[in-house]
Amino acid sequence: MQLFLNTLYVISETDMDLEFVTAIFKLRLMCLLGFTPRIQGCTQCKREDDLNYFSFKDNGLKCSACSKQDTGAIEISESTKKAIQYIVMAPAKKLFSFDISDENKKQLALVSKLYTDIKLEKEYKL
Repeated sequence: MQLFLNTLYVISETDMDLEFVTAIFKLRLMCLLGFTPRIQGCTQCKREDDLNYFSFKDNGLKCSACSKQDTGAIEISESTKKAIQYIVMAPAKKLFSFDISDENKKQLALVSKLYTDIKLEKEYKL
């Protein structure tokens, strides 16, 4: 309920990009529904650096070496990776208190949309 109310507040009281707000909402909602992506290390080898890929098959970040075996993994920037980590870990009241470049917002929106669609096994249009 708090996520929903915070999201409505941000939409109505700020001028944040709606696609960015929706991406944050979707990713955090997936965490609340039990689909929290693994963000602390590579989902395969547990390596904690060089996490430049997001794997939908393995539900989280992957290193460059392990991503070569996962054709569904997409490359993400360092800023997008940090944004995903922040969305998963941040306190609810501070969830919308960050900003990233437009290019990284598009990456985050793509990851959020694909992750939601794949995990819920349906394409949702928000």
